[in-house]
Formats: sequence, structure tokens, C-alpha cells
Amino acid sequence: MSEFLTIGEPVVTFMSKDADASLIDTINYFKLLGGAELNVAIGVQRLGHTTEYVSRLGADPLGGYAKKQILEHGVGTTFVTEDADNWTGFQLKQMVTTGDPQTFNYRTGSAAAHLSADVLDDVKLDDVKIAHMSGIFPALSETSNKAFRHLMDRLVAADKLITFDPNLRPALWNDDARMIREINEFAKSADIILPGSNEGKILMGSEDPKDIADFYLNQSERTKVVIVKVGPAGAYVQTRDAEGFMVPGFKVAKVVDTVGAGDGFALGVITALLEDKSLRAAAMRGNAVGALQVQTPGDNDGYPTPAQLAAFYAAEGVSED
Repeated sequence: MSEFLTIGEPVVTFMSKDADASLIDTINYFKLLGGAELNVAIGVQRLGHTTEYVSRLGADPLGGYAKKQILEHGVGTTFVTEDADNWTGFQLKQMVTTGDPQTFNYRTGSAAAHLSADVLDDVKLDDVKIAHMSGIFPALSETSNKAFRHLMDRLVAADKLITFDPNLRPALWNDDARMIREINEFAKSADIILPGSNEGKILMGSEDPKDIADFYLNQSERTKVVIVKVGPAGAYVQTRDAEGFMVPGFKVAKVVDTVGAGDGFALGVITALLEDKSLRAAAMRGNAVGALQVQTPGDNDGYPTPAQLAAFYAAEGVSED
């Protein structure tokens, strides 16, 4: 079995080849695979750790493509099931030379949105060291919401270390009040929470990293660590028993696309912890993977191998030790 487990929806992305053209005007696309939780699994696998991904795909060409790509990345598909009645989610994505790209999602009613709680009883947790949960999957449908809760309950009962990224997607929730309420509720079950400072503003009313950390540490005894992503400045780390501290980010020559940077941060933290590194080293690795990812146009193509990570550190003159 695997050290790492996550649940999510793989999203087949049709990426524009026409720089800065609107999605209305673009006629040339290339196909790639993304999805926040899958991005994390791909990056964890790339850094040398075993992974399992829980999801549901349509019995369609996009589902076949997704399954093939997941396998090629070496991510475990033991718990990826097929749905003959519903299609695989996809999105259109703009290519931009500056700023964030426009995207348009076709995910409502997808196969992943029909993944039910009962199939999760077959997911084996014995060897899992870290499970990563995100606020995207429970937003897909009432069915996926119940499945997410069921898996979270199983992980808590098995006393597995849980990382949680709010990953706010208001367009998927369609109800901001419910999104805020449920994301904060899910966070109570997590050992480590990974919010962005901008998400803190929405979820608890402040962009201040310490305020955000205090909020999540105070709302649940289970939560022991909060690491707040503060963009290019780096990350703020706070535990229940010690003063918080900043871990500075890395400067990059050119930001190509910020998609996948937050997932890169998460996988950096997770892999460092799997290797028994300190929280400072974990945040540093998260910053490093995020910096590598923003220099690429895809959702996960900037995630490094161990050799590439070592080369990045050497070039920056830093070490996790």
C-alpha cells in the first residue's frame, strides 16, 4: 500500500495555445491533466513516495486519458473507479503572458461528483502516513460532500495525520456562507492546516498570518500546526506550543502561471514530513516547489524530482538541514 492518500477529481484541461486570447476567441488547444488533489499526489510521487488517489472517472475518452496519465505519473489507482453513466470533468484554460489565466469548468454532474460514501469503506488506510484533504471535492455535489465527510471520519478514527488545504472555489459552492461554515468545520479534523492569507480574509476575516493561525489552532484541539501561505513572501508557521515564525520564499525571474503553486506548497510540506524533516524545512520545501511551479504553464509540470529539488537548493545556496 501507500504512504500518502488523497481524494479528488481529476480535471482534463484544454489549454489555449493562443497567448492572451480570450477563451471565446481561442481555437487552438492542447490537452493536459490537472486537479488540485491529483497535483499533490503527482508531486508526492515524483519526490519518491508511494501514493494512492481516490476518485471516479467516466467511461469516456477523457476518463481513459485521465487514467492513462495518472498511471504514467506513477500514482496509485487502486481506488479510482469507473462510472458508465456520467462523464469526466474538464475545463478550458487561457494562456496568458501576465497575471492569472481565465478558466471555465465543466464539472457539474461529473463522474467524480457521483462518488458515493459507501465505496470508501473499501479504501485501505493501514499503511497511510499522511492523508491530504482539500475543500474542492466536497463542493462538487451533495454526494461528494457526504463521501468526503465519510473518508475524513474514517481517517480521524484511524488516527491518521491529516493535512487540509481550504482550496476555496466559490464558483463550485454557489453559497459563500455555506462554503465558509463547512470549510472551517472540515478544518477541525485536520492536524495541519494550509490556508492562504487571502483565504483567511474570507474564512475568518483577517489576512494577518498570526490571526489566521490563532483562529484555527483555537477552534480544534486536534489541530497542532497551521502554515499560512503568504505569496512571494513565503510562509508563516505556527504550532500550538511555540511562537510562530516566517520562512521566506524564493524569488523567480518570471511568473508564467500561478496554477498549481498552492498544491506544490502542500506536496512540499507533506514530503518533507514523510522524511521526518522539521516544520521549517517543510515550509522551505513548500516554498521551493511553489517557486518552481509558477515558472511553468501547466498544472503540475514544475514539480521536481529529488535531483531537481537538490539542484534548486544548490543554486539558491540553501539547505533543509
